[in-house]
Order: sequence, then structure tokens, then C-alpha cells
Amino acid sequence: MTIDDAPRDALRGGPRELLRWVATGAAVSRADLSRLSGLSPSTVSQRVEALISQGLLEEAGAGRSRGGRRPRQLAVPTGGAVVGAIDLGAHHARVGTLDLSGRVVKARTLPVRIEDGPEAVLGALLAEVATLVGSAPAAGDLAVAGGSALRGVGIGIPGPVQHSTGRIVSPSRMPGWNGFDVAAFCAGRVDVPVIVDNDANLMALGAHRTAHSELDHAVYIKAGTGIGSGVIASGRLHRGAQGSAGDISHCRVVADPAPPCTCGNAGCLEAVASGAALVTALREQGVPVSDLTGVIRLIDDGDRQATALARQAGRAVGEILAVVVNFFNPQVVAIGGRLADCEPLLASMRATLYERCLPLATQTLLIERVAAGQDVGITGAAHLVIDHVVAAA
Repeated sequence: MTIDDAPRDALRGGPRELLRWVATGAAVSRADLSRLSGLSPSTVSQRVEALISQGLLEEAGAGRSRGGRRPRQLAVPTGGAVVGAIDLGAHHARVGTLDLSGRVVKARTLPVRIEDGPEAVLGALLAEVATLVGSAPAAGDLAVAGGSALRGVGIGIPGPVQHSTGRIVSPSRMPGWNGFDVAAFCAGRVDVPVIVDNDANLMALGAHRTAHSELDHAVYIKAGTGIGSGVIASGRLHRGAQGSAGDISHCRVVADPAPPCTCGNAGCLEAVASGAALVTALREQGVPVSDLTGVIRLIDDGDRQATALARQAGRAVGEILAVVVNFFNPQVVAIGGRLADCEPLLASMRATLYERCLPLATQTLLIERVAAGQDVGITGAAHLVIDHVVAAA
């Protein structure tokens, strides 16, 4: 069993949790860590020394004495090691560097053309990571850049990803990406670990670590041009056997007529409720809209047709999530992505959930927007890398 697969209780006081307590300010000394974890001072000291030797923690002077010798304070290094993060979307990518506590150091949004293919798109985004770190974007130069050590790169892909291999499997709206080995491609260009996952999973991880780390079970929906979700089970990201857990995009909903989906079936949630589906439906009704931004503008302006479609989309999302909530019984359902600010969609989703779910399942259920903002994806990508580095330590 690896640290990624271990149950949450078994990890209490593990290196990852010790690092998180220091990063959040819950602990500033070995004594604090011993108190929070329930572990002996000698065990805590051993694990702290391992984290220090890996550059994941540092001693930052002496703290206040409570009788006896003043304790040595601990901190997460902020002036050295960073991780790179890429949150790739259909039309834009958010690229950033974050410190080992998961705080954003630098970030920017870039336009992308997903149809340009994986080599061109990923090559440009890796070069942007190098620029943010402070180095010229040459192969092999990302390991140490501008005096700041890059410890790894996390990448979110807007399509199905086999996490164990880093390979993309049958993505929608990503011509030329099917079967592409993202991890292998990046390994030839950087000297640090590259970890690849679905973008909805990374949004789930980032949102959970930012807002709900105390909760054990959660579902996070990413609703933009496409639609998907990430699942947190027992406090950990749940991927399933092949990495497809949480992929609600091709679950069938009741729709008449049932619009065709890119997967070859009809009536899939993505074909009914995604941003791309709303654009298509409005065009078929004679509304001149070119993209999701235009759809959201129409909804904000109170356009009757756009608002009605948003409500229908919310009901469709709610129907699928009702099955998920009844089956999985999460503590929170949160929606992120560009459609999260669409109030008619959110209201219909919430109403359908309460209507279709068992009272016990919704008795204490939180239904809300993801509050972490545009950096939630790169935050999740960074935590994915940090977890990998800590496990190695």
C-alpha cells in the first residue's frame, strides 16, 4: 500500500499531514506536531528531520519558551523550492508556480488552441512554467532555475486520463490527443517528476484542500465548455480502478429530443448541460452566440431563451448528481467552472437534488459554489506534486 492508497486514519501524523499542519500554521514546532498527531516526540522528530533533509521543511529560529529550552520553530521554505502547475482548458490555460505550502507565487492565463495538438500546446506551456520559475525554456533547464529549485510539475487535462500512466484516453473535443503519453512527453523536457490527472480531479483536490480539508466525503463538479466531476472519499482523491471515477459527462439524462454526444451516444449530460451544449442549443434557436462567454452574457442580461436553457441544464446536472448523492452520501457538493456563476443553473441543480435525494442524504449536505477562484486547478495540481514529493521523502 502506498501513501496515496492508505486510509486517512492510517496517515494521521504521516509526513504529508505534518507538512500540512506547518503550512497552515496549526503547528510551529515539533511539540505542536506531537500534540496534534498523538505521536511520540522521537517519532515526530524523525519524520521532521526527513522532511528537512528533503528541503520540505526548515528551522526558522527559536520560539517562545513554556518552561525549559526554547523550541526550534518550523516553517515551509518560501524562498527556494517551488512546484509548477498547468490547468489546461479547451481555450485557455492557467499556468503557475506555487510554494511547498500550496500558495501561488506567480500565475497567468494564456490562450490556447487545443486543436494545435499535444506537442505544440504542452511544449508552450512547459516553456511558460520555465519563464515563471525564472529560466530560459530549454530542455533540461527546469530542474534548477534562477536559483529556485523546481520540485515537480502537475498538469490537468480536460479529458479522461489514465493516472497511473499519464496517458490520455478517448477525449472529447481534443483532436490528436487520444492515446498521447503526456508524462513521457514531459519527461523528455524536464528533470523533475511530472504528474498528470484530469482537470476535474485537480479542481476537486484544490477546492478540498483550500476550503473543506476537514471533511471526508465530497463531490466537486467542473462545469464549463465540458462537464465533469472529482470525488473525495475518506479525505482523499478517489480515481477508481483506471482513473475514470467521477466522470459524469457521459451519464444519460432524460431529454427529448436526445442530442448526439461526441462519444457516439445520445442524451449524455455533456451533450445537454455543458457550455458547448448551451452554445449549440442557442444557435439552433437562431440566437447569434459564438462561445460560452456570450451565453453567460445573455443569461446575465435576462435573455429568456438562454435562461430557460440554463435552468434545463441545471435540472439535468441535478438528476445525475441525485444518483451520486444517494449512492455516495457526500458531505458537500460544490460546483466550479465558468457555469458556476450561472444562478439559474445553480438554483435548478439545487432544487432537483432536494427533490430527488433521500432526506437523510441531504439532511446536512452543503450545496455551494467552489470558492477558490481561478487558481483552484493549479492549486490542485501543485498539491498533487507536493504529495508525491512528500511520499518520496
